[in-house]
Amino acid sequence: MVVWTLENLQMKKRFTEEQIISILREAERADTSISAVARKHNITDVTFYRWRNKYGGMDVPDARKLKVLEAENAKLKKLVAEQLLAIDALKEFSRGK
Repeated sequence: MVVWTLENLQMKKRFTEEQIISILREAERADTSISAVARKHNITDVTFYRWRNKYGGMDVPDARKLKVLEAENAKLKKLVAEQLLAIDALKEFSRGK
């Protein structure tokens, strides 16, 4: 019997790209169902399918490059948002004169 506590519900296990890709490959070559592989690694089917959509067909170096590119993209989006705020502030200031 599993007793669910607040700590159990809040625990999120983080997987590395290497672990995710190995789980995906295990599901590809295994004779078991995706649900069985997901249960074995204590993840949901939805998580498995989300990983497969994101990392399917990738090797570990590809996944690392993807992670770096996503971080760079987030940084650039933040810079653009800050610049747009600065432009809007300057427009408001110039109208005030």
